[in-house]
Order: sequence, then structure tokens, then C-alpha cells
Amino acid sequence: MNEGTEAPDLLAPPAYRGAGASQHRLRRVLDPLSRRLWDLTIEGAENIPADGPAIICPNHISFFDSVFVMTFVGRNISFVGKSEYMDSWKTRYLFPALGMIPIDRSGGEKSQEALQSAESVLRRGELFGIFPEGTRHPYGEPQAFKAGLYHLAKAYPDVELIPAWIDNVQRVLPKGEVVPVPILCTVTFGAPMQLQEGED
Repeated sequence: MNEGTEAPDLLAPPAYRGAGASQHRLRRVLDPLSRRLWDLTIEGAENIPADGPAIICPNHISFFDSVFVMTFVGRNISFVGKSEYMDSWKTRYLFPALGMIPIDRSGGEKSQEALQSAESVLRRGELFGIFPEGTRHPYGEPQAFKAGLYHLAKAYPDVELIPAWIDNVQRVLPKGEVVPVPILCTVTFGAPMQLQEGED
């Protein structure tokens, strides 16, 4: 890695520099707590590399998707999250401290800034999580992928993409409820793959 590749990290806002000790401490609490609260099955954890960069690509059906991936991926991971979380005092500081990179879903320059921060995460050899569908679908039906994943995959063709499928998690906190429901959930990490040249 040459000296020039480090500059974007130094210029990135501190809150966007990736998941830090806060996530590590939270994971130590969430792992046993989640296993106690829900009947969880974790499959394919061996597909997550022990070190080096990788892009985790889960489906998106619930707020708890990123919580479960963060808890069971085994390493610190930075996720993109909607910029609206920065409007509330309850999440403005907590979510970035846990590794969230705010992204403006309207696109344009602000979305590009978030992707540049994501590239900084990969250059440091860390895990980055992105929901290819961009937003949640409450019924779990696969949606068309947004451009963000393709941008990162083509910019970093040697970085493995780890697909993840989270099943039944939309029932953990149904719309209108405030108390999570203890049900069976499955988190599956698939075998590493790469976006083939010419694939869009």
C-alpha cells in the first residue's frame, strides 16, 4: 500500500472511520443476550475471513438485520445507514460510534461521500456491510440491487463479497410493537463470491 492510499482516511470525519471499541464491547453483551432472547441458528460463520477486507451483503427485512450481523460476524464491521438517524439525539452519536456510516439515499454528492468512507474501511483491511437492496422489504421478497454494491465491488475486485441471508427477523419487532418477540431466526453467511466483470 503506498502513502497516497492513506490520505482519505485522515480526511474522513472521525465518526466515519469505522467500528471501534464501542462495537466490540456491545457485541460481548449482545451475543449471549441474543441467544437467550431468541432461538437463533447461525450458519456459515466460517465463511467470514478472520482478517483482511470483505464486504458483507445481507438481505434487509428489519432494523435487527444489522444488529444480528454485527453481533455474529465475529469482527468489527462498519455499515451504511440512512442519514435520517443523524436527525435524532437518540441515535446521532450512538450509531456512528458503533460503526454506522450515514448515507443520503437521495443520491448525488452526499451518497458518494458515504461510499468514499466505505472505501476507507476496506483499505484498512476491515469488514464493511452494505444492504444491496438499499432499504427494507417487510415481506422478505428480494428486491433489485442499488448501485452502491456494484461501485465497491468494481473498485475493489479482489475483495470478497460475503452474501448473508437473515430469515424470519421481520417478526422480531412487528410494526407498532415496542417489545421484541422471542422467535426462531436464522442468520446464514454464504460462501465468498466475486462480482464478475461485466455483471451489472
